[in-house]
Amino acid sequence: MMRIIAGTQKGRSIFSIPKDKFVKPISGRIRQSLFDILRPYVPGAAFLDLYAGTGAVGLEALSRGAGKVVFVEKDGLCMKTIEKNIAHLGYTEKAKALKADVLSGLKWLEHFSDYKGYDIVFMGPPYRTEENLPLFYSMETLTLLAEAGITTPKALIVVQHHKKEVLTAVPGLEHVRQEKYGDTNVDFYRPAQK
Repeated sequence: MMRIIAGTQKGRSIFSIPKDKFVKPISGRIRQSLFDILRPYVPGAAFLDLYAGTGAVGLEALSRGAGKVVFVEKDGLCMKTIEKNIAHLGYTEKAKALKADVLSGLKWLEHFSDYKGYDIVFMGPPYRTEENLPLFYSMETLTLLAEAGITTPKALIVVQHHKKEVLTAVPGLEHVRQEKYGDTNVDFYRPAQK
């Protein structure tokens, strides 16, 4: 059972996905640590949750005061779960779930930030295929995000990925921090200051 860790919905349960469906939700420990780091930036933020899965990260952001969260996920079962969670927690006014493939481009998402840009972007791409082959989507997604120009100038971009996926420099973004949790790394980027 997954629960919201803190904020106005602290302790409320959220729907998850059957374990055999090959969706690996972010662990409670990583979510707690991530939001300890993001705490000063979340209140009022326009938050983009890419590869949203069950929506746990975006829902946590809403509980902690984010102004708006846009969830992007291509799996139909995940989408239904996110929509159920949004309704269950009463966030239909502040949240939007969109069914799309992140890797097909991100520029279209600027409309959902009211063209102001996103203050925080979280991405937790899948690590492996159902055949257990590694997937390395983080660099491609970061590049698409930088090219789309849909973040605010001081945005924080967070990438959760397998430690074997090495992240290198991305034009237009600057790497500012890395946290390690077992086989998971979490890297933080900001738009490069012009």
